[in-house]
Amino acid sequence: MKRNPIETIMGAVVLLVAAVFLVFVYTTADLRPVKGYGLTASFSKAGGLKEGSDVRISGVKVGSILAQSIDPKTYNAVLRLSILPSVRLPSDTLASIESDGLLGGSYVRLQPGHSPDMLADGGQITHTASFQSLEDLVKTIIFLATDAPPANAPPANATPANATPAPAKP
Repeated sequence: MKRNPIETIMGAVVLLVAAVFLVFVYTTADLRPVKGYGLTASFSKAGGLKEGSDVRISGVKVGSILAQSIDPKTYNAVLRLSILPSVRLPSDTLASIESDGLLGGSYVRLQPGHSPDMLADGGQITHTASFQSLEDLVKTIIFLATDAPPANAPPANATPANATPAPAKP
């Protein structure tokens, strides 16, 4: 087989463009973990969070998840977070696990409180709300919709026993 120099040059150009594209995506996607001070938060359900997932305030990324572990006493998920040094959080900050849409991933949402005391490096966020999955919400709705009244409850259109009947109209 004879090699055509144009095919070789075109192959090299395609590889170069692919490499430039990968570098561009890596630098703009902000995939690196945030370097900052560390905090921990404990949740009863971690809801699909992974190491490297975002920590956000008002939709803005202010940190990332460094590690996950299990508390051996409570069996809760303990997340170790890294928060930007420029973001100081009050001690009554609420951390909740949110979903980024139906097909998106999960992230930790922080809602700063109003306490004058700030969380220090190595501190713990004590106010947390665990993850509510879409499946959990659907189960709750189905349970509420199909929940039958107790056996001794009167029908919805029944008149209570102590009610006086309405006078007949002439």
